[in-house]
Amino acid sequence: MKSLFLTNEYPPYVYGGAGIHVQYLSRELAKLCEVEVRCFGDQKITGENPEVLGVTSDSSSYTAPKAIQSVFAALQKCLDFNTQEITADVVHLHTWYSHFGGILAHLNYGIPMVLTVHSLEPLRPWKREQLGGGYDFTLWLEKSAIEMADAVIAVSHETRQDILRLFDVPAERVHVIYNGIDPDEYCPTYDTTVLEKWGIDPEVPFVLFVGRITRQKGIVHLVNAIRHLDPGTQIVLCAGAPDTPEIKAEMEAAIEAARATFEGHIVWIQDMLPTPEKIVLYSHARVFCTPSIYEPFGIINLEAMACETPVVGSHVGGMKEIILPGETGLLIPLAQQTESPFEAIHPEVFAHDLAYGINTLMRDPARCAEMGRAGRERVLEKFSWAEIARETLDLYRKITK
Repeated sequence: MKSLFLTNEYPPYVYGGAGIHVQYLSRELAKLCEVEVRCFGDQKITGENPEVLGVTSDSSSYTAPKAIQSVFAALQKCLDFNTQEITADVVHLHTWYSHFGGILAHLNYGIPMVLTVHSLEPLRPWKREQLGGGYDFTLWLEKSAIEMADAVIAVSHETRQDILRLFDVPAERVHVIYNGIDPDEYCPTYDTTVLEKWGIDPEVPFVLFVGRITRQKGIVHLVNAIRHLDPGTQIVLCAGAPDTPEIKAEMEAAIEAARATFEGHIVWIQDMLPTPEKIVLYSHARVFCTPSIYEPFGIINLEAMACETPVVGSHVGGMKEIILPGETGLLIPLAQQTESPFEAIHPEVFAHDLAYGINTLMRDPARCAEMGRAGRERVLEKFSWAEIARETLDLYRKITK
């Protein structure tokens, strides 16, 4: 069995959960079968398993509107994925960036196509801010790939329900395989010099956010919640890679407004931190917050839980399947329930409720410690990459018979 992964993200160019998924799943799957990764970038690893081939494109001559240039650049890379001979038994796609490449491989090379749904474009309408008319194209591309795939992997049961609701795909083709975590890498690790490097006071408990500046991750709602936090609370925001200049400006304005009135320490780290430093921050934080308004899984929560930190998260998507309310953290409901998470937010109510959940745990260090231990136990029991790799290989075997 040989699997070909097609993906935008692969180390060292990882900025989101899908990239983390590909990094660890390809590593574990390579212990069971042959794996090749074709990705966006200049990576090249030969003679090893997995083999890795990065593909670049030159968009300097594009005269198309800037918002859609990234779409055409992705399609060009997908073509190049296929001009290099494919010898795999199955092609496995990750995010819409790779879908065109997978369709080409499926049709031209006659191999089965598996698609992992890390998120769904119809549930991310704010992407139009970033892609303009390119968003309409990604809607069509995702729909075409999902309905054509021999097997679709949903990263949570709620994501599976969304797939069946939004697309014309037989239920027997849609399988749930969770994301995972490496508990040997992500484990409690303490080093106050890392905190001091980033201007974090080691003597003051803090609430932590890690993620991109995007509508989906709800970071602006957390910043707006700061005014409701207890005075003296320390807030650490590891938030970079804004989707658009507009949301970056919105974030900057929100931070400035929070700093003007809040009697506490706000640290905003705009760098994408290396994993060892990120683990130290998880470990020192009293509370981790995931204020996403749409989150098919939320691998970042596993990272925090593996480091024995309780999570205050939104009551959405896969986070409802990760966080056990009252045991490993708290779940904060959106103000109203609609099919579109973008329409479900009442900003003032959500900000107030987030702050209430954070304050509740920050005031009770003993309860946080207990939840943290329970969170790591849950990660060890339920979310192993080794088991996820075995389930993925079993699925490959079913569709290649």
